[in-house]
Amino acid sequence: MATSLSDIPKAFLKGIAHSRISLLGAMVVTISFPFLMGAIFYDLIFHIDNPYFAGFIYMILGPSFIGGLVLIFIGLFFAKGREDIRLFTLAYFRDKLADETGYDKIRKLVFLGVFLTCINLFVMAVLGYSGYHYMESNAFCGEVCHVPMTPEYTAYQNSPHSRVQCVECHIGSGASWFVKSKISGARQLYAVVADTFSRPIETPVHGLRPARDTCEECHRPEKFVGDKLVIKDKFLDDENNTHVKTVLLMKIGSAGDRTSNSHGIHWHVAPENQITYTATDRKRDIIPEVALKTANGSTVVFRSSEADEQLADAKDLQQRVMDCIDCHNRPSHIYLPADDAVNGKMMAGRIPQDLPYIKQQAMKIIRVEYKTQNEARTAIANGLTTYYKANYPDIYANDRQKVEKAIVGVQEAYLENVFPEMNIQWGTYTSNIGHTNVMGCFRCHDEEHESSDGEVIAMDCDTCHTILAEEEKDPAILRTLIGDD
Repeated sequence: MATSLSDIPKAFLKGIAHSRISLLGAMVVTISFPFLMGAIFYDLIFHIDNPYFAGFIYMILGPSFIGGLVLIFIGLFFAKGREDIRLFTLAYFRDKLADETGYDKIRKLVFLGVFLTCINLFVMAVLGYSGYHYMESNAFCGEVCHVPMTPEYTAYQNSPHSRVQCVECHIGSGASWFVKSKISGARQLYAVVADTFSRPIETPVHGLRPARDTCEECHRPEKFVGDKLVIKDKFLDDENNTHVKTVLLMKIGSAGDRTSNSHGIHWHVAPENQITYTATDRKRDIIPEVALKTANGSTVVFRSSEADEQLADAKDLQQRVMDCIDCHNRPSHIYLPADDAVNGKMMAGRIPQDLPYIKQQAMKIIRVEYKTQNEARTAIANGLTTYYKANYPDIYANDRQKVEKAIVGVQEAYLENVFPEMNIQWGTYTSNIGHTNVMGCFRCHDEEHESSDGEVIAMDCDTCHTILAEEEKDPAILRTLIGDD
């Protein structure tokens, strides 16, 4: 029977040794502790850039350490280990504390126990803090699940929101949505491990937080007052890659505030104009019914001529209050059409504008469906090299760097937007802003949606913009605005 204070640690060690559960936990703690502490402090001081190494620390090593402590506890108090520590009851410690000769010793043991407990709590607190920030990082969101997230992460890095943290849009503030996102993330992680994730990832994502809780933390539709001049640059597929411009005056308008009534495009999200629509497909492309509730409480319902049939045959019927995402459906993960991608690279100087027929040849070669990005990279290089060797041998011989630069630029245009491994081709993901490549605005603005009193949702181009010039080489309106006339 243990009677001396020195028997306490011996009894605990025996308890651990006699319980396989505790022994396993002790081995895990002993092995993981030094590596875990070293890695955590290194991350806090220097930062670990490799997402997989950080994932190993916070998703494997950290939970293993905590699990080891739990196993020690279970083995000592609920398994065979309890036979060795059962004598150390509250009455036992009361007797020892009453003995002045044993007080100092037991105080040291209590101090040691508290000290070790504090160390464990400190490690778990640092682990929890660092792990939380790791799981909120862009690297965790975009790089850990490499195959499914590479397209989204690539598109995000090339978007206007590339300096906005992923979690600010996908989760926002507050604990409830953080918990929801991690529960959803666990399901997605299983899909990655089991290789059951969708190729491509289905859109729109139906579990996203409402845009008013995320987008409008930075953007305020009521403050977008007035019109916006938009210049769209394009290169024709002739020998000179003729540079033309389309000039639009976009009627952005405002959602209304104290100094302005709601008008223009942002009229759609004004608080006094609540628009609810019914879609019959998961992508929300087919909208047979739109309801407008005005500030006076009246509701006007607009229905297409095929509404009854479409609603009856709907396989994924959904009703939704319109918000920013219904038009700005690709705010960060932007996949450009082929023409826009090449035009953008030419405007940025990544593809030389003075290389004959480069626009034509670029469009011809990137529109081929390749099986992998590597295959596309090789085909683009070989195709452009062959073309300029055969048709412009002087340029290829004397200015080969220009051809090589064009090859890199065309490859970038393809690799930033097409991911065959995820079944993402040109046009797989489209933007509802405008109506150039998809229905976009025309899902509702088609003059087919009519109310009971004969009012229709207009399809008038001037409702949202005024075309000041269309694919002109030297638009007069720009000369006037710049002051060159």
